[in-house]
Formats: sequence, C-alpha cells, structure tokens
Amino acid sequence: MTDLPGPPTLKARPPAKINLTLKVVGRRPDGFHELESIFLRIGLTDRLTMAPASTGDVDRLTVTGLPGAPSTRDNLVLRALHALRGHAGIDFPPLDVTLDKRIPAAAGLGGGSSDAASALKLAQAAWGIGLAKAEESALGEDLGSDVPFFLSELTEALVEGRGEHVSPSSYAAGAAVLLVTPPIELKTAAVFDRFDQLGQPGDSHSASANDLWQAAASLEPSLPRLRAELEARSGQPWLMSGSGPTLFALYPSVSEAAEAGQTLVASRLPSLESAQINAVDLVGPDPAWRYP
Repeated sequence: MTDLPGPPTLKARPPAKINLTLKVVGRRPDGFHELESIFLRIGLTDRLTMAPASTGDVDRLTVTGLPGAPSTRDNLVLRALHALRGHAGIDFPPLDVTLDKRIPAAAGLGGGSSDAASALKLAQAAWGIGLAKAEESALGEDLGSDVPFFLSELTEALVEGRGEHVSPSSYAAGAAVLLVTPPIELKTAAVFDRFDQLGQPGDSHSASANDLWQAAASLEPSLPRLRAELEARSGQPWLMSGSGPTLFALYPSVSEAAEAGQTLVASRLPSLESAQINAVDLVGPDPAWRYP
C-alpha cells in the first residue's frame, strides 16, 4: 500500500524594513504617538514555515537563528495565530511553526511585526480561510504598529497614524542599503518616553530624518559616536531606523554597499565590535554580504 503524502508545509520569507523618515506629529488619546513615516521594505528576511501539528493540541513554535528574539510565549507569531482564531470564532487545529531569525531582533527593522504578518497569511492558508483586507489589517493593527505595512506587501509606503494608514510612496533615493546593528538594547517604549521628556527635536540634521534620534542618542551615548565614525569612514550620511539602534546608509548598488561594509570591517573600529552588518538590495531574500 502506498503511503499518502503528508499535509503540506507552508513557507514565507518575512522581510525587514527601514524608516527613511520618521516624524512624530502628535499624541493620541490611547497613549500612542501619531506618526508619519516612509517605510522601505528591504532584502533581509526571516524564514517562517508552518504545518499542521504532528502531536499535541496547542500551537508549537521553534525559534532558531540569531539570538534576541522574544520567547516563544511572547512571540508575535503565536499571538497572530491566537488573534486569527479569536476573530474567526473557530478553534482551528494546532500548527507546528518554525521561525529562523535572520533579521536582528529589537533593532528598529520590524522583524517581529513582519513575522506576525506572514503568520497571519500562512495560517489562513493552512486553515482554508480568507479574510477581507480590512479584517486582516484590523487584526494586524492590534498586533503591532508595523504589521499593517507588511500586510500591504508594498515595497515603499507612507505610514501614518499608529501605523494603520498605509499608502504607496516613491521617496527612496537608493537601490541598496548598508545596515549596521550595534549590540545595544533600546526599548521602543523607553525611546518614546524620552522623546516626550525632551520635546520636539531642535537639531535640524536629526529632525529632518528621524524625530526619535535625539531621544535614542540621549539614552545610549555610544550611538551618536558610532554614527559619527560611520559617516567619517564612509563619506555617506547615516540615519537611524525606527527607534534604533540600527543605523543605515543608502547606496546606488548592492555591490557598492557591500564594498563599503567590507571597508568598515577592515577599519577594525572598536565601536563595530559585535555589530551585525548587512548589505542588502530591495529584493533579497538574503543579504548580498553580511558580517559576521
């Protein structure tokens, strides 16, 4: 007797993003900040696989790859599955999920939100359901401010409000990005709290790109020193993505971004010790060059 094939394994490559601009335009009654930001999807991705659970009666998540991802209990992937069940009002069968982290965690690159967006889409396929875009976006908004952007599948977008308003944009002035993620922990809530303490940024250089820069820099003094060294070594302007700590520079081609990254590594800057460096295009799914 021939064995029947097992249930299919669904796969996705959740991408990272950078904030080309980020402006804080107000405070909402719910306590969140009102933002205007240009998001750019980049060619650095995690790997997410999903299949019907082989044993047990609960979802099971295995996380591999880069350290620093939230514990499986707190991971947005499991929260996405729980939210989808609650919205549908159906106790769908459990899933086995594997998340291989390639995007640095808690780095201002949206990796967790992107994982959640992909989990929502894969779970719908696994359970044979299909949400309307408005339903999907509302679920995503409840999971995290960046999730609606990743659900939109736009390469570049103007993201407004808490993240719920997403519209196409064409701001980008480069085809490749060099990312430097130093081993610094900056909690998003702490950066926004410091922003509120400092008030609107007064430094036009930082305010023109990311209103959270001064807050992040005041919480972690090594960050402005690293930015200054990167700009001096590369001859390029460097900006911060999200609430940090990742810094990035735009390049005309990924080969130029990779060459610049190799030059930085060769300089043996102490500030780059233990940093993660990625040269990426806008497609990926993997970096053209990475260190280490």
